[in-house]
Amino acid sequence: MTRIKICGLNDAAGFDAAVDCGADYVAFNFFAKSPRFVTPPQAAALSARRPGGPSRVALLVEPDDALVDSVILALRPDILQLYATADRVAEIQARTGIAVWRAVGVATAADLPISANGATALLIEAKPPKDATRPGGNATAFDWDVLRGWKPEFDWLLAGGLTPDNVAAAIRVTGAPAVDVASGVESAAGVKDPDRIRAFIQAARGRAFVQAARGL
Repeated sequence: MTRIKICGLNDAAGFDAAVDCGADYVAFNFFAKSPRFVTPPQAAALSARRPGGPSRVALLVEPDDALVDSVILALRPDILQLYATADRVAEIQARTGIAVWRAVGVATAADLPISANGATALLIEAKPPKDATRPGGNATAFDWDVLRGWKPEFDWLLAGGLTPDNVAAAIRVTGAPAVDVASGVESAAGVKDPDRIRAFIQAARGRAFVQAARGL
């Protein structure tokens, strides 16, 4: 079954919807330039609403040790999702003992990694536009056909430009074991829409799964 990560949660309605609908991962964004930015105490307060359940993921962009430590102390995440060099990822994983995902931008088949370079998993997404102020896919999907026949020996997630309307097709084309969405389940930048979260998970897994997760 395809695993699902809902990223950039910053309010109770979005967080509760992700948990209720059966997301595998709920993620908090600690990059100050993002419209989804939360502080470590804000993330901890949201997470405390529903102890247990999905794995908690902390998204960090080229963080220094002080930020990493403050996030770990407040949130106690299960996973760190990093925008950083492979060497820095390995360093943080060794120092913290926490699983680390590293984001990799892809435009063509030549960009596909052949190794996780020590990361627990890789997040595969579109390369950011040249004028982007934030890393990541920036709500843009790359050509999923480049993933046909790509069968890495490490875990990975597909991200970038996914929505309730295209996630099922993305899974069919790529065979992604997990998918990651942020802006695709929002009504405005940084504003999660519970109905779109529900629709996304339903499209990725089917209506019956979502109804079972919600106890219907």
